[in-house]
Amino acid sequence: MDAPGLTPTALHIGLTGGIGSGKSTVAGFLARRGAAIIDADAISRSLTAPDGRAMPAIAQTFGSEMLSLDGAMDRQAMRERIFRDPQAKRQLEHIIHPLVSQVTAEQAQAALQSGHRVLVFDVPLLVESPRWRKLVDKVLVVDCLESTQVARVMARSGMTSDAVQSIIRAQATRAQRLAAADITLFNEGLDLEQLRLAVNALTLNV
Repeated sequence: MDAPGLTPTALHIGLTGGIGSGKSTVAGFLARRGAAIIDADAISRSLTAPDGRAMPAIAQTFGSEMLSLDGAMDRQAMRERIFRDPQAKRQLEHIIHPLVSQVTAEQAQAALQSGHRVLVFDVPLLVESPRWRKLVDKVLVVDCLESTQVARVMARSGMTSDAVQSIIRAQATRAQRLAAADITLFNEGLDLEQLRLAVNALTLNV
């Protein structure tokens, strides 16, 4: 997704990691250290929730059949539409991405006004979106073995190994993420307390 025009008056950290890496847990620990967490996925979901900013354009572009009874985007129907029509994915991205950038910038400004001087942008597809790298000061990658990713996601979601591996293949490779990292947190064999201590040991000026 497109990155917003970020303000230079704070330390901007791009946080990323593959599914099951523990990225969201790390974000929570960074928040405890005082960082403002700006979650790109959460913003995207809010845009397609009932009364979300993207819903008028989605309804106009795709029709009422893409809306659920509560007025949110029907995600299953949209997935099926995109599977049948690749152009639909581009149309949806054209609607969603600028709004994600807009809301991200709004949240960043609000965080600064609240006194935060470290902003953590939680972006699962940061490596796949090159513009982000130019707009953050450091990239923090949460890393682990692919076998650990699969085991964690299967345990929490009940998905099959093949389904999890399909998601992993659709994301940047582990090598690509590590190549983009300024800081790497290897979340392998750590319990929650050990992970918290590892986050606290990071030098992020938080």
